[in-house]
Amino acid sequence: MKKSPQQEKLEALLKSSKFSMCGFMGDDKRNLWEVIDTDATAIEKLGKKQEEIAARMQHLTDLAASGLGDWVQVGKNLQVSADDNRGMIPCPWPHHKRCLKRITTARHSATGRTIRWSDLNIHLIKEHGFFEGRGSPFRIEPQELVKIIFCE
Repeated sequence: MKKSPQQEKLEALLKSSKFSMCGFMGDDKRNLWEVIDTDATAIEKLGKKQEEIAARMQHLTDLAASGLGDWVQVGKNLQVSADDNRGMIPCPWPHHKRCLKRITTARHSATGRTIRWSDLNIHLIKEHGFFEGRGSPFRIEPQELVKIIFCE
């Protein structure tokens, strides 16, 4: 099926552009819809929904923000920390969502495994089902994310 002009424009914006120097697709050769479909299948196999994952990420970000840069204990095996960076970043989809440039890191205490995300990642997952393309600096592997943030 032929892509619409809007789809082509969005895919161009997700590559290195004014929104992100490194781009949201990384070096992934798949098209945007393949990336989204593959990740949707992965989270379905994990028994989760994108809204549930995004809600957990937002909850952890909110807890981490209360620590003012220090680690905050969440349950028995999870710690979170947030680093605020000045400014906002817009969503590349054609609407007016802007997110803080904040990075949250979650660490599984027992294994030492960590994962990080931005406020924009939360929005992209919740609203667009997009975990970013392989090779993107902020690509989040759904399986790893679920394993860490739902570990309590």
